[in-house]
Amino acid sequence: MSFVLAVTWIAKPGHESEVKEILQTLGEASRQEPGVINYTAHVDPDDPRQFFIYEMYHDASGLEAHQQTAHFKEFVLEKAIPLLETRERRSFVAL
Repeated sequence: MSFVLAVTWIAKPGHESEVKEILQTLGEASRQEPGVINYTAHVDPDDPRQFFIYEMYHDASGLEAHQQTAHFKEFVLEKAIPLLETRERRSFVAL
C-alpha cells in the first residue's frame, strides 16, 4: 500500500530562491532512494513564497527511511526549516 505525504511550505519573505534551490537539490537526492516512488516539488505561480511537495513512498517505512537520510537532515532540518514561515504536512494511504 503506497503512502503519500502532501507538504506545504511558505518561505519567509526574501528567501524564496533559497528554498527553491534547497527543494531542487533535495528532490534529486530523494528520488534516488529505494522507498521513494515520486518526489516532486512545485511552486505557486502566483505566490513564489508558497511551495507544495508531493511525496509518494512504497509504504510508511519508506518515509521513515527518507527522514533518516543525510540529505533530509541537511536540507530540510538544517537549511530549509529556518527559512520557512510555515510548514504543513498531511499524510494519506492509497485505497
